[in-house]
Amino acid sequence: MALQILHNPRCSKSREALALLESRGIRPQVIEYLATPLSLDELRTLQRQLGAPVRAMLREGEDDYRELGLADASLSDTQLLQAIAERPALLQRPIVVDGDRALIARPPALLNDWLR
Repeated sequence: MALQILHNPRCSKSREALALLESRGIRPQVIEYLATPLSLDELRTLQRQLGAPVRAMLREGEDDYRELGLADASLSDTQLLQAIAERPALLQRPIVVDGDRALIARPPALLNDWLR
């Protein structure tokens, strides 16, 4: 499986991460997740690949985060993932996936050590 980047072309950090990959000769599969949202099952897999809490996947600064009350600590992981599936702008970006591991590349410089 080729390296993938969950990418938002309007996001400067996402563009930086893609440029960093390309500068290293890596041509990732680019997944514009706003146009092609991930399913609940795909998000569960992504969370396992990240090895991070579901909350780490959320963009807390988004209006949807506040409107949906996602700061509520009583919400389950499934409820949070469902919110991301329904409103993909809530997903952190960029995320780079390489086989069974993934990284939230924010800041993109995190990729330098991760790719070694």
